[in-house]
Amino acid sequence: MPFIGFNFDKIEALKNVDEIKGNVNVKNALNILDVKLQEVTVDKKQEVLKFIFEFKLDYEPKIGSISLTGNMMYLDDQKKLKEIIQGWKKDKKLPPDIMKGLFNTVLIKANIKALNLAQDINLPPHLPLPKLQQQSKDYSEYIG
Repeated sequence: MPFIGFNFDKIEALKNVDEIKGNVNVKNALNILDVKLQEVTVDKKQEVLKFIFEFKLDYEPKIGSISLTGNMMYLDDQKKLKEIIQGWKKDKKLPPDIMKGLFNTVLIKANIKALNLAQDINLPPHLPLPKLQQQSKDYSEYIG
């Protein structure tokens, strides 16, 4: 995938309670807010697509939230860029291969950032983290 840049533009983390009690349900959403043509200079001036996204986590019941807004740049030949932007303007859809690469990259980077933010404001992690489990020793079959 010719994605050439990734940036967070807005980062917001909010905790609404002093103490978390009971079950916590975390809802998440990833949305593409807009797609724009933008001119950048790499070796020369050229147009790229700028995908503007929003990643949100809501900790329920009304415990807190994390919201990340940002953008990713996509470089390809001008014909393909024009086709993508026309499809977006027509029905707010992106080609599956572009959507897959975009969502996978955003999910990886946004989830890592959200884990750090949740830790900073003492919200529980929204993803299951690995834990060391103590194994119990079964001596019922021990022959000594």
